[in-house]
Amino acid sequence: MNKNSISSLRWILSVSNRFASVDRKGKSRITSFLSGLGICLGVLTLIVVVSVMNGFQMSFINSILEISSFHIKASNVDQNSKDLLIEYCQNDKRINCVSSYLEAQTLMTSENGKESVSIVRAVDSSFYRQDEGFQSEMKMLYGSMDEIDDDMIVLGSSLARNLGVGTGDVINLQILSGGNDINLFSSNHDFTVSGIFRCGYSEINSSYAFINDESGVKYFGKDAERTYGIKIKQYDKDSNVLYSLRKAFPQYKFESWREYNKSFFSALKIEKNALMMLVAIIFLVVGINIFNGMRRLVFERKNEIAIFSAIGATFSEIKLIFVIKGLIIGVAGSLCGVIFGLLISVNTDFIFSMLSQVIYFFQYIFTFLFSRENLMFIQENSSFSLYASIPSVIYFREVLLICFFGIFSPVIASFFASENVLKMTVSEVLRNE
Repeated sequence: MNKNSISSLRWILSVSNRFASVDRKGKSRITSFLSGLGICLGVLTLIVVVSVMNGFQMSFINSILEISSFHIKASNVDQNSKDLLIEYCQNDKRINCVSSYLEAQTLMTSENGKESVSIVRAVDSSFYRQDEGFQSEMKMLYGSMDEIDDDMIVLGSSLARNLGVGTGDVINLQILSGGNDINLFSSNHDFTVSGIFRCGYSEINSSYAFINDESGVKYFGKDAERTYGIKIKQYDKDSNVLYSLRKAFPQYKFESWREYNKSFFSALKIEKNALMMLVAIIFLVVGINIFNGMRRLVFERKNEIAIFSAIGATFSEIKLIFVIKGLIIGVAGSLCGVIFGLLISVNTDFIFSMLSQVIYFFQYIFTFLFSRENLMFIQENSSFSLYASIPSVIYFREVLLICFFGIFSPVIASFFASENVLKMTVSEVLRNE
């Protein structure tokens, strides 16, 4: 950058600062304040909405990947060479753990006559201790998953509620799919409920049950297909691991979580993008307001603009004065929005709990004053407890992108609003004076 450019930039910044100081005391201070406030609220809203949406979706995704689908599945594995696959996975630093399981569909019935369709998965007794991701997602309400004895079963919370059973009750797997060496219909598959779990995905809570591997071989049959579930350290790096596994074991069938959950995860992505587009309309509205306000400011500064042109200021230099003002509004509003947005996002549980109590307080006061006989029916809204339990997940790249749009919208609005900065000449200004 040469000396002329530096001098020009200093002059532009000096004039912009002078205009800003005058605007803070003049009529346009309210316009500037409201524009900055609009950017702040837009950035704040987008960060909070996206963070809560991320947490809402990740609770689904983590439960599916850690409990039901794993990151990579291996099937059609020759049982005579299964140790080679296990040894390969144990030696690969990208892989956390590998475990085998049997799975069958069943119709469960309880002693009180209730029934429900379920997926029963037979796992090794050491599975729960080895798989940390499984432990973190599966919350045991009653009993333990650490050791499952023979003829014992662990049910999802919704499944147990549908059957009307608790720990210690007996259920029967009346219809059971499996190998060719078992009967589809049988009444001899009795299991005692030893535990009840809950996770972040309701479909798993209502349809999954776990037994130990010995019981699986006994009831599913020796011909039942065994699947190997593989957990990797970074689930989004599955493509590289999948390529290595297919190259090392071309005779086996490997599937990534992206393949058998493609439609569900695509729906979640579309939902998030659509929500972001709707909320991003805030920036469009704020940009239009800044455009109108900046055009008025350019008209109010027509005398100064004409004089600047007379003393040698170029079109670009004068235009840059107003663009810098838009940049200042965008930066100030975006930074405030990011700070408050992050504060709210990391404290959503506290905010929803406090909001629930505030609403309950005003409902109680209003009912006490006007309808005391209905006081017994006033209680806190349980929906807020559900909202408070949803974790917020913040991604730096998304915050950076939102902040960029918060800065970009007033800058582009100021750019187009200052297109006619030299519409009036010096002679016209002097004649009007």
